[in-house]
Formats: sequence, structure tokens, C-alpha cells
Amino acid sequence: MEQTSRHLPMVERDEWLAPVEGELLRRRERYLNHMKDIEASAGNIVDYANGYRYFGWQWDDDLDGWWFREWLPGAYDVYLFGDFNNWQRTELRLSKDAAGVWSIFLPAAMYGDRLTHGSLYKIHVHGDNGWLDRIPAYATRVVQDDKTKDYTAQFWNPGPFDWKGDCFDIAQVGSLLIYEAHVGMAQEREGVGTYREFTEKILPIIKRDGYNAVQLMAIAEHPYYGSFGYHVSSFFAPTSRCGTPEELKELIRRAHEMGLAVIMDLVHAHYVKNLNEGINELDGTDHLYSLPGEAGYQPYWDSKLFDYGKREVQHFLLSNVKYWLDEFHFDGYRFDGVTSMIYHHHGYVDFDCRERFFDSGVNTDALCYLTLANRLIHDFRPTAVTIAEDVSGMPGMCIPIDDGGVGFDYRLGMAIPDFWIKLLKDIPDEQWNIWEMWSVMTNRLPEVKTVAYAESHDQALVGDKTIAFRLMDKEMYFHMDRASENFIIDRGMALHMMIRLMTISTGGQAYLNFMGNEFGHPEWIDFPREGNGWSYAHARRLWSLSRNGLLRYSWLGAFDKAMLRLVKRYNVLGDGYAWNQQMDEQNKTMVFSHGRLLFVFNWHPTASIPDYELQVQGPGRYVPILSTDEKRFGGPERQSMDVEHLSTPVVCDDGQTRHHIRIYNTSRTATVYLRKR
Repeated sequence: MEQTSRHLPMVERDEWLAPVEGELLRRRERYLNHMKDIEASAGNIVDYANGYRYFGWQWDDDLDGWWFREWLPGAYDVYLFGDFNNWQRTELRLSKDAAGVWSIFLPAAMYGDRLTHGSLYKIHVHGDNGWLDRIPAYATRVVQDDKTKDYTAQFWNPGPFDWKGDCFDIAQVGSLLIYEAHVGMAQEREGVGTYREFTEKILPIIKRDGYNAVQLMAIAEHPYYGSFGYHVSSFFAPTSRCGTPEELKELIRRAHEMGLAVIMDLVHAHYVKNLNEGINELDGTDHLYSLPGEAGYQPYWDSKLFDYGKREVQHFLLSNVKYWLDEFHFDGYRFDGVTSMIYHHHGYVDFDCRERFFDSGVNTDALCYLTLANRLIHDFRPTAVTIAEDVSGMPGMCIPIDDGGVGFDYRLGMAIPDFWIKLLKDIPDEQWNIWEMWSVMTNRLPEVKTVAYAESHDQALVGDKTIAFRLMDKEMYFHMDRASENFIIDRGMALHMMIRLMTISTGGQAYLNFMGNEFGHPEWIDFPREGNGWSYAHARRLWSLSRNGLLRYSWLGAFDKAMLRLVKRYNVLGDGYAWNQQMDEQNKTMVFSHGRLLFVFNWHPTASIPDYELQVQGPGRYVPILSTDEKRFGGPERQSMDVEHLSTPVVCDDGQTRHHIRIYNTSRTATVYLRKR
């Protein structure tokens, strides 16, 4: 058990936090008090987070039968019914205990041949909102009727899954190269892809491309496919539209065999407000999992908020955190919507001063919950990875808990894609400010690990544009064949590669890409809806484009593979900050280094400069090993890749001797040189 200290280590390392140390100490005290209560009741937080082993269906060896339990403190009556009792709603009444837990025991002698694997069931709840048929909160499988479209819980008891031999450790993969993916839209055919298809077809692509982690979206059950999985209804049930829980487990086991980590996009920021499918008003009140009234509503997402200060809600969410790690062997989480969680205003303010992070707008209950969640994750799976999607920059988010922080391993570098979009959308190429570019890419505290990305699923959604589509737009429909000559396509191809190389080499300690964007997937994502005639045409990935040797998409894909190989071979992400060697605003050229690698970016649209002199990190021979201008990536290869550049000492204005080389600095090109002694 941690002990409070007089001064927090995170404050000792950052004087900017000294004026608010009192509030940071109060937050830590709140966390320690919760941990004290947890340890008093269960010994430790890992054993505390076992709700999935108590609620729902649980087999009792001693009594030879099944218990069913659900927490519904505000309900007046609760009944269990399903196909095993001919859907008789009021036949099997549950009993309520002092904690508001309703339970019933079904002996195998009476129900063994009726309550079988695959049986359908619901609970019939009498509360302040009337008599309603509901799906239990701890249901581990929920299925939709093809005709009525009604969702029903399913009794799922297939026997234990064989995890034998699955000893995968995410710490073994090195710097994270994350492939963000959506199982349902991962297939080329129109329709919903399955776990099995993803295992057989998509995992090999991810492995072959050079990524070492898969981040899976939309895993927990959600009634509306078009929500991208962010309006969760059943938190313990993998979405059945993609297959069975065992097929998801097989996906993860196979990924581990291939050396791929699997990270889950975890949605604990809110839940769907639907009564028929979700947990909203499950006991008849509006304050079961939420605060009452408007305080429990997320107006920007039209969904419900969790009451993170209620112990039973904390227990539910912590049990959910452990469940996916324990039962499915996920290797960590990306926590979605953290900014919405930790502020009562959900982040819709300007974070223009220190006080914004410590005033009454902060949801300290949510911060406490996130700290508990990180403690649980790292106690249960010490090497598991947690990533916070927080755009506000809350101090301490990625600082260890023992130092006074919330305990996340990484933050998403959300300012990076926003910067690229603004640059491409609003500023002509010749006016790009390379100092601003450098500042955005490197603006992070040394101890805060960042997942850098140029774009994610957010930019691919209908209404927005991917980088490729923003660069090349309608020309992609007509001129992506290799025989075409088109200035817009040439510019777009070059900048697509340069932006990615700049992001991965300066933006953080890990890298993320959304599936298909690596090869410039055209158009947008648009899930089936009334407005598009319920079409799946834009809810899939056209992998064949990347394999077509007559199209330019394969060039972009080839560059992505080469870029990842270079980053891994020379440990670019693990090297820390890039070392700025030279900034030439007039020629839009920036030069920086990582170890033995020298990166030269010429962002100028037209200025190609022969015999260009630039500073390098030390004496040696500098050999180009990767360039966005190479023929193998569709470029004209204006600079030979076989030429060695021998450094020469130069006495600078400050009297110091530095080493320089001369190159042909071609426009709109990024080149990486390897220093040889």
C-alpha cells in the first residue's frame, strides 16, 4: 500500500505544478482512501475486480446448479425468463439482498436439459419506469434477431478455451507500431467482416507490413453499427455481429503466435442511452450507473455518463477492465474519451491557464477511477499497456501513480493530426512554417510517452478527409494508375510519405496508423444508414488496390513498409527526441538526427538546390538509405541512392568546429542518411 509523502515527485520534477500541489495531494489522498477501502474488503484490487465471477451466470459445484445475479437496487420486482421456461415472464422471481443484488438459483436437476449452451434469456424488471424486458449488465453474449432486430442475451457455456502455450508478453515487441483496425469493416466484400476472416486475412497483412500491435475498435457490443463501437450497450459481451467470443479469442491467440500484441479500444467514457439494449435505467431509476438528471447525460454524444464516484459503478468498470485482460488475453487498452471523462464540461473550454486543470470543472471522481484502473491493470498484467485519449493535456496523466500521477503509459498525440489537417487545409505549401512544424512534433514532456500519428479513424469518417484524400481528392478516381502524369497526384504522393516519416521520426515513442491509410485508401468511411440506402460500399477496405501493380497505391504501401523497417532497425522511436541540426526557413529545409541516422526534409514545393551544405552530427561518410523520391516509391529519384557524402570540418561563427556534407537537396523530398565511420 502506497504512503503519502510530503512532496509529490511529479511536482519536484516540474516547478510549474508547485502552486497546485495541494490539489494534487487531495487527488492522491482520494485515490489512497479508495485503495484502502478496496484492500479492506478484498485484500487487493486484483481480487476486488471480480464482478464477472459473481454476477451473471455462475456455476455452483456444491449445489449442482446455476446462480444468476444482477445489481438492481431500485427495482421492485425482477424475474428471469427465456426459451428455457417458454418465455414465461413472471414464473422465476429473483430475491433481493440488502445490497440491492437480485439472485436466483436454478438446480441442474430441474433445468439442466433446458438451460443449455445457446439458450436465450432476458430479465423482466419492475421499476419506476414500468415493467420492461431488459438485458442484464453482465451478459457475456448478446445476439440480434435477424427478423425483429431485437437484442437478447444468450446463455454462453461452451467450455474453457484452450489458451495453452499463450505466453505472449507485449514488452517483447519493443517500440509500439500500432495498426488501428475495425473487424467489421476490415474486409473488402460489402458486409460485416468476422473475427475469423480478420484472423485469416488481415493479421497476415498487418504482420507483413511491419506493425507489431493491433488496436481493435468496436469490440464490446453496441446496437448501432454506425457508432463505430462507441455507444456500448453490453460491456462484457464481444459484439456478436462479428462472431463468437471463442472466435475473438482465437484471433488474439493467433496474433500472439505471430508476435503481434492486441490492444482493445475501451469505452468507459459513456454508454448508450437505449433502454432495450443497454444498462440505462436498468433498475427503473435514472441513477443506477449515472448521476441523476442532466448530470448523467453527455449532450455532445447523446449518451449517458458513468457515476465514477459510486463504489458499485467503480466495481462494475474495474471488473470490466480485468475481464478483457483475463478472459480474452488483451495486452492493454486505449481508453477512449478520457477528456470527456475528467471534466464536467467534457473539454469544451479553452485550456488557457494552469487553473483549468484544477478548478471545479474537473471530475475528480473520474480521475480517481482512471488511477484505480491503471493500478489494477499493472498489478494484474505488469507489462500491459494503457493509452489515454486526452486532448487537454491534463498534468500527471502519464506519470506513475507512486509519483502522484494517474498512471497511463502513453498519451495520444492528438495535436499532431490536427496540425497536419490545418496545414493542408488552410496554408499554401510555400507558406508552411517549418519551425511551427518542429514545435508541434516535439512539444511533449520528456517523461510523457506519446503515441504519434498523422491520422486515425477520426479523419477517415464521412464528413472529414484522410490525408490522401485531402491531398489528391477527386484526382484519385482518375490518375492513380502508374501511367498517368498528374501534378496533384505527384504532390500528394510525396507529401503523404513525408508527413508519415516526419510524424514517426519526431512525434513520440510509439506510432499508430489506421488500416488502409498506409497505402492511401481513397474516399471515406460511411457505415450503413438510411441516408446512404444502408450501403456497405464505404464500410470496407479495398485491399486489392494496394496489391495492384498498375496503381500507385502499392508505392505508398511499399514506402510504409520500408519506413517501419528503418524505424525498427535503428530504434528511432526508442531514441528519444530528435536532435535538431539545422533549420533553413528560406528553403523550407529541416535537418535532424537520431543516433547514426540523419533526416533531411525539404518541404519547398519547387526549390531543388545542388551542392546544398548542411550540418551533420559528426564526422563520417553519409549514405542515403531511404528517400521519398526513390523510383521504388513512384518518385523520379533525382538524387542517386549510391553516392556517399564525406563530411568536412567547418569552423562556425561561434568558433566551434562542426561537420558538414553537401547534397543535392531536391524539393518536396525527405531523405534519410546513414552515418558510416
